[in-house]
Amino acid sequence: MASGQQWVLVEMVQAFYEAPAYHLILEGILILWIIRLLFSKTYKLHETYKLTEKEKEDLIEEWQPEPLVPPVSKDHPSLNYDVVSGPPRHKIIINGKECINFASFNFLGLLDNDRVKEKALASLKKYGVGTCGPRGFYGTFDVHLELESRLAKFMKTEEAIIYSYGFATIASAIPAYSKRGDIIFVDEAACFSIQKGLQASRSFIKYFKHNDMEDLERLLKEQELEDQKNPRKARVTRKFIVVEGLYINTADICPLPELVKLKYKYKVRIFLEESMSFGVLGEHGRGVTEHFGVNIDDIDLISSNMENAVASIGGFCCGRSFVIDHQRLSGQGYCFSASLPPMLASAAIEALNIMEEDPGIFTDLKEKCKHVHKALQGIPGLKLVGEPFAPALHLQLEKSSGSRDSDMQLLRTIVDSCLERQVALTLARYLEKEERFLPPPSIRVVVTVEQTEEDMEKAVHCIKEAASAALK
Repeated sequence: MASGQQWVLVEMVQAFYEAPAYHLILEGILILWIIRLLFSKTYKLHETYKLTEKEKEDLIEEWQPEPLVPPVSKDHPSLNYDVVSGPPRHKIIINGKECINFASFNFLGLLDNDRVKEKALASLKKYGVGTCGPRGFYGTFDVHLELESRLAKFMKTEEAIIYSYGFATIASAIPAYSKRGDIIFVDEAACFSIQKGLQASRSFIKYFKHNDMEDLERLLKEQELEDQKNPRKARVTRKFIVVEGLYINTADICPLPELVKLKYKYKVRIFLEESMSFGVLGEHGRGVTEHFGVNIDDIDLISSNMENAVASIGGFCCGRSFVIDHQRLSGQGYCFSASLPPMLASAAIEALNIMEEDPGIFTDLKEKCKHVHKALQGIPGLKLVGEPFAPALHLQLEKSSGSRDSDMQLLRTIVDSCLERQVALTLARYLEKEERFLPPPSIRVVVTVEQTEEDMEKAVHCIKEAASAALK
């Protein structure tokens, strides 16, 4: 063993003598560099120059801080708003003037319903104002469980989950299921809450043209070819289609039967946002699935807020139990926000009672929507956008001036003129710099069951006169 080690040592010495000179020099330099790094300091102390008090004062006077926000004109609409006094019922008081309400999403007129208010008041006396805790931290009250049970029963699904904020419902539901690496096919006209949910999911987003099923199928076929190239990746990549039942920005309906066919053909999941269609469409107000006669089990997840037809606050998702239960651990708005105040949950339960007891209310709303839709057609200079059964229609300029600000000002003139005549309308508002596809400026006209034929005729007459004066 010793002789073997001596032989290795002899070989090393011999190799050292036989090595080229440049090789030995290079190795020597490297060894010296390593020794220097080991024993040298990791940093150098630089001499600091101490400023005098006068120099410090001069520097402070010269410094100009960057503005925290960009400058905003005092005439900006967000800084000059109309003030409402009292509940936004059928007759609403704006800036001290009573007007007919064609602006609030109180589709079924339940906001000022006596039964709803009595239940809310009784709940307020029993539970107090708020909850001061998320659902998992002593924020679950018995009325929350009752409301979830009633919503599931009303929608004919296995389970439902409620959120305390309508906007956060779909914005929390999407990232609860779709993660980085997953793929979402979404309509270009999707509302802002959906856009925020897509952003939070960090998934790969593919937009298809609004309600264009051929364009959607083209994207699905392209993805199918990509999946064939990498089947291992395709097996772990989830794919979703996200649409609205009744689009808030365009007031038209999604072609749900065609979407269901594409779902099964290309093996994707469907998320359906029904804030504008729940409590509006269908014989019993169950939304787009009932409107088209589509089996609700064909939709993987349905979400809606409770701030329109139900006239409360918050939102809900419904579907199969294993799908909904996942949100109780992954829905950010559910896990981290204080739960819905019990009085608002009680109000929503009573609203559901009224909807179940009087399904004729949905027929009345549909007829009034058709009446307003027909009456608003053919106004010179304005273009009506939306389905005849949509409760929130859009009036856009037939010819744009080329400037969005100028178009908004023209439409604002029409709205102000109607307000002077005691008809309350509103402009559709968007976060212009954040919208993925910014809709054109429009006046939103909202129809409710409380509006009489006389109210509707007066509103249409005011809009025509105001448009004639502003667009001449």
